Amino acid sequence: MKKSSYKTGAPKTVALLVTTYNWPSALELVLETILRQTQMPDEILIADDGSFDATRQVISYYKENYHLPLKHIWQPDEGFRKSLILNKAIKQTSCEYIIQIDGDILIDRHFVADHLAAAENGYFVQGCRVLINPDLTSELIRSGLQPLGPWRRGIRNRINATRIPFLAPLFKGRPDNNRNIKACNLAFWRKDFITVNGYNNEFYGWGWEDVEFATRLIKAGRKKKRLKMAGIAYHLHHPHSSRSGLDQNETIYLESSKKRVFACANGYNQAS
Repeated sequence: MKKSSYKTGAPKTVALLVTTYNWPSALELVLETILRQTQMPDEILIADDGSFDATRQVISYYKENYHLPLKHIWQPDEGFRKSLILNKAIKQTSCEYIIQIDGDILIDRHFVADHLAAAENGYFVQGCRVLINPDLTSELIRSGLQPLGPWRRGIRNRINATRIPFLAPLFKGRPDNNRNIKACNLAFWRKDFITVNGYNNEFYGWGWEDVEFATRLIKAGRKKKRLKMAGIAYHLHHPHSSRSGLDQNETIYLESSKKRVFACANGYNQAS
């Protein structure tokens, strides 16, 4: 759990933001990967969209036994309200930089360090993910954390599991493009998050909230940096979330994308 000094110009403080909902066995694996980081975050924010008590027990165990700097931000289960709980969680930190993952994302031991190396004023960073198949997911849940890498059986997107940091700058991508935005591996400055008023609380159900957020960042003059060959994240397999609100969320995104304003009307400042 070594915490090395930050590079010149990098954020002085960083929070790792983890979203979760009623999958404590996966969250336990995520916390195990956080314990193995070569560069520890200053805070770990667990944004909990209404999980049962088993999730709280997992968080308490790691906080008490491993002294992880954990904050558990919980809201009642009133449907899929990811945007709202993310805004509430970020209100609980003063860290300069936020690295966001989901509660089913296992991170490489250099994950935080790689993201801090990529951090740059005026940019947000979109990382990649490696897909873990159902059989390997079941094995990890049953037996505990195991070594993962590009040649491990049971994964897809093997190139995304390959870490060659000195090649990362070759994969910049278009800085004004909102394609392939996935909040399961995303990093941004807290000041930029506040500038656009965070996530849009109008989103209910799965889908589009991360794309809409990134689109507003770009409108505000921030640029997207793609992170590949570093910041490796492994996505545990699970059934798809309900898509019942997808059309409505897409409509919110489309309406938002037409506006010239970059701060949403119901976001970070309105979250309570």
